[in-house]
Amino acid sequence: MKRVTAWGFCLLFMGSACLAADETGDERYQALLYELRCLVCQNQSLADSDAELAGDLRKRVRDLIDQGMTDKQIIEHLQARYGDFILYRPPFAWRTVALWIGPFVLLALTAWLLLRRIRRRHARASGGLSDAERERLAKALKRGDD
Repeated sequence: MKRVTAWGFCLLFMGSACLAADETGDERYQALLYELRCLVCQNQSLADSDAELAGDLRKRVRDLIDQGMTDKQIIEHLQARYGDFILYRPPFAWRTVALWIGPFVLLALTAWLLLRRIRRRHARASGGLSDAERERLAKALKRGDD
């Protein structure tokens, strides 16, 4: 009876260890799916996408995890096959400079154009009357006083 109880505890312990390892794999799987972009939807992660290609990529990620690859190896593998576009956070490199710097350049350009327009309007409003117009305005105001 003691042996049966001991074997039961061993099986229970092994089962819980397998479940813990599987939960860790599931956490890695979910984290990777949110790091990778769907190539069809373009603005959804693999976890959120319903596209057929996203389903295939999810299966591929699961297979790579089951093969024992690390997260970094999986990302490098998919990046080598599909390019930087598959990553939600592409690396800072010469070919991705526009992705990283572009928004700041556009913001600076917009601010410069806005300031330039405001200054032009202000210049027109403050110094808009010529000498002849001022004289006519003064005469019109004097007539109004009489």
